[in-house]
Amino acid sequence: MSDAAIILEARDVQKRFGAVVAAQDINIKVGLGEKLSLIGANGAGKTTFMNIVTGYLKPDAGSIHFDGLDVTKLNPRQLTRRGVCRSFQIPQLYEPMTALENLLVAIGTSNQAFSLLRPARDAAVLDQGHALLKRFGLEGYAERKVSELPGGVRKLLDIAMALVRRPKVLLLDEPTSGVSVDEKFPLMETVMEALSEEEVTVIFVEHDMEIVTRYSDRVLAFYQGQVIADDDPGEVLADKAVQKYVTGTAKADAVEEEAGA
Repeated sequence: MSDAAIILEARDVQKRFGAVVAAQDINIKVGLGEKLSLIGANGAGKTTFMNIVTGYLKPDAGSIHFDGLDVTKLNPRQLTRRGVCRSFQIPQLYEPMTALENLLVAIGTSNQAFSLLRPARDAAVLDQGHALLKRFGLEGYAERKVSELPGGVRKLLDIAMALVRRPKVLLLDEPTSGVSVDEKFPLMETVMEALSEEEVTVIFVEHDMEIVTRYSDRVLAFYQGQVIADDDPGEVLADKAVQKYVTGTAKADAVEEEAGA
């Protein structure tokens, strides 16, 4: 990968919480437009990595570079303004408000010229809000309160709000968690189709290996704060260490052979 194609890079990132190693020697280069998934058991370091990239945590050592600049010391709001946005495992929405109103707030606050005196429902803002709802197939939920929305719809709305700033890098924390089995693939199809209209790099944490295989260009497997595999989905999921420590699909004889080596 040429340096010109790199949009995000982690260099020698380290992070500990007491005796727990959450990130150790993390060196990752992510290309513009890549679809990258992060896999690993709970506590393996995936969310720590996402939190460091988005400024919610600061590394003990190492640095994060975005679009050629060292952004390690920037806070989440500063990173969002530069083009690093995220959605959360639990959607960050205003439940008493409607789906459209949530988007209007996101659009209004993303505008540097935003003022409390500016009408929140002026024509341009409304058009943008309705366009995003349409892109994510949510037009029918525009006037429904978030508290009434199904889990999958909330996920899509949260991602739509993250897209308001037209980010260069979008991080999705377990986009299919809390969604029924029947909804997972339709949800990801909607998300990826909506994002295809933007030149955006997507990094997502996922536990469903079918989702990982179908929607990733590349997979990073984490174990005890380290990246133990980094390749296309087929290669990573065939890796013996990944099968043992991440997916649990390693054959018993292979595990015994490794233990006796």
